Amino acid sequence: MSNITIEKKSEDAASRSLQVTVGVERVKQAEDKAVAMYASRARLPGFRPGKAPVAIVRKRFDQAIKQAVLEDVIRESWETAQAEQGLKPISDPSVRNLKFEQGGPVEFELVVEVRPEITLARTGGFSFTRTVVPVDEAAISAQLDRMRDRKANWLPVEGGKPAPGHMVRIEVAPIDDGKVGESNPHNIVLGQNQAVPDLEEKVMGLEAGQTVEADVRFPEDHPDEARRGQTRRVRVTLHEIKRQELPPLDDAFANEVGDFETLASLKDAIRTDLARDAERTADAQVRSALINELVAANNIPAPHSLVHRWLHAYAHQFGIPQEPHEALAKFEEQFHSIAEAQVRRDLIFGALVEREKLQATEAEIDERIGALAAARGVSAGDLYGQLQKAGRLPELELSITEDKAFTWLLAQSTVAEAKS
Repeated sequence: MSNITIEKKSEDAASRSLQVTVGVERVKQAEDKAVAMYASRARLPGFRPGKAPVAIVRKRFDQAIKQAVLEDVIRESWETAQAEQGLKPISDPSVRNLKFEQGGPVEFELVVEVRPEITLARTGGFSFTRTVVPVDEAAISAQLDRMRDRKANWLPVEGGKPAPGHMVRIEVAPIDDGKVGESNPHNIVLGQNQAVPDLEEKVMGLEAGQTVEADVRFPEDHPDEARRGQTRRVRVTLHEIKRQELPPLDDAFANEVGDFETLASLKDAIRTDLARDAERTADAQVRSALINELVAANNIPAPHSLVHRWLHAYAHQFGIPQEPHEALAKFEEQFHSIAEAQVRRDLIFGALVEREKLQATEAEIDERIGALAAARGVSAGDLYGQLQKAGRLPELELSITEDKAFTWLLAQSTVAEAKS
């Protein structure tokens, strides 16, 4: 009979807390095993290898032996817990409240996230409209304008004051209690929200070489909350004004931006790219609508433990410190609904993938890598190695699995093409 007892302390749909007690007899077995291992390997002065007295080995390797004992009994306890409790863990367990005194039992709490038991009420019978926005000449012209912007030259403006669209080189220094602080240089294009509107207004009242001291008010929607609505006195110096000179839209421009002989061929390529983007956008909108319908049709709760995991991930992504403080609490409040939606989506997809056996296979992963490698002009083996080294194979597997799940789901519903 096992000398390990496991009692359930608490649970929710996605986590279990188990109280574990490892009896003295089992702890002694683990300790004797660890002592024997270190005794056989120990090289102590005055003793031949493996011949040092046990008492000396225990004293010399006391902490290492304790660590080995804990690793042994925790490993066996975890295996026992999985078997006895029928757990389906989705991550390694964490150990809390560990107690281990010499000659006594080992006691600790195992906390583990588990896959919730999900029953999907409805996965089909939905209706969607897929709308592909047609590519018109305005969209092509807008793309050409962006390309011209990137190739534009900026030429000095002699005399006069700057206007929206001009690039200016300025220096701004704060003034506190009548003292002028260190100035900072800036290059901004006026009228493109690259600076506080009040500051841009002051700059447009200057000519090159002029300086002004003025109060600048930060708008109510400024990204820095501490500055919203605040007024600060500054010294502004305008050094230079430049105007944008766009390249002519002709065959030479088309040849410069890519391997195109004529402007017409460049426009055709842009039209093809925009059409492809429009198709992807339409697919993404259908997928988004499908997810919303699935979540609404399947009343799946979002377990707190999984929501907290996503909140932790979001906070890490946005660089929010994890220590409890007001900023973290406000961040979690703002992102709580987003985390809940993500949890429900993941649970529904996970249940569907398991039920319909839609997990990406090795053959499908190899096929996807082969296609990506061919597009990049590298060997499949090299690309596989790069993805493995970067830890991106699970990401690729998930992408394939989700594609299969969406394909299956859309086959159970009706998708009508909007008439353009």
